[in-house]
Amino acid sequence: MALTHLGYPGKLLELDDGTTYAYLYLAATTATMTTFLLLHGFPSSSYDWRIQIQNLTDAGYGVLVPDLLGYGDTDKPVGVESYRWKRMAAHIVEILEHEGLESVVGVGHDHGCNLLSPLHYYHPEKFSSLVFVSVPYSEPGPFDIDTLNIQTKERFGYSLYDYWKFFNESSAASVIEAHNDAATSLFYPTVPELWISDFAPIGAAKEWILSDKVVLFPPWLSPEDAAIHSEILLKGGYTGPLNWYKQIMQHTSAADELTIPDANKYVDTRTLLVLAGKDFVARADLGAQNPNGRLRNYEVKVFEEGGHWIPVEQGEKLSRMLMEFVESGNVNATGVVYDGK
Repeated sequence: MALTHLGYPGKLLELDDGTTYAYLYLAATTATMTTFLLLHGFPSSSYDWRIQIQNLTDAGYGVLVPDLLGYGDTDKPVGVESYRWKRMAAHIVEILEHEGLESVVGVGHDHGCNLLSPLHYYHPEKFSSLVFVSVPYSEPGPFDIDTLNIQTKERFGYSLYDYWKFFNESSAASVIEAHNDAATSLFYPTVPELWISDFAPIGAAKEWILSDKVVLFPPWLSPEDAAIHSEILLKGGYTGPLNWYKQIMQHTSAADELTIPDANKYVDTRTLLVLAGKDFVARADLGAQNPNGRLRNYEVKVFEEGGHWIPVEQGEKLSRMLMEFVESGNVNATGVVYDGK
């Protein structure tokens, strides 16, 4: 369904383990033009890349845009174990190889960044460069949500990840589905600061959604696009999308991560981080830090006035940024550039 709304003929591919993925592949116009792998986040689908798909293909670039596991027309396993990073990374690589793509520019947004990181742990040879949008590169290892909530509350006055506790509840999917208008209104707020008071803190997101509170959508999200978003997500339900959070909290990838070579935990591949000054969960001041020096050849750009949904809110600018990054050659900067141009 997500691919249908994009207006291009999509594909369905059954992989070796029996999982079926839906994706869009539009080949580059010449052999010298690179292909972008676009990985969406939560709660999204391939449809969130609609602006980049149009702009990149108009310029001659190729795009491969999957509905990730649990989303759109791709399979939606119920078990959390099915969403291990190594397993999902292998799925994406199998699609790349099916299409004969030896190397791509990997671009992730939100949870798509969390998948792009293990794609590089396990398959670094597949990427000529990497772009992390809203969420930075993540190291292998457990995500200590309780410690992070304490630290961020001390630093910023509110905890960034307490909403994960609600997402981890067994009833979360049914609650969101039953109160979709309120949930969508909260996920896509007109005022980004709403996430400080009504999304991130403990119990706030659940309270908002159960109250059926609805506010106007931001100007960059038309009522038509909001309706398409809801149609796509409600058709498949929220069990699969929320399993991405649950597998992180349960650290289902622990055994797999023991096999990652130490060298693969560092990124020499050219990397661009694209962050937003008014993203109050995936904060730019945290995302730009590069803990433990894992990124060795990177650049950071920040949309100072932008919120979390960069591919849609800053769609034209992000498209230009992606093309300029690919065409610019080596990246030697390790500082933050506040331009958003």
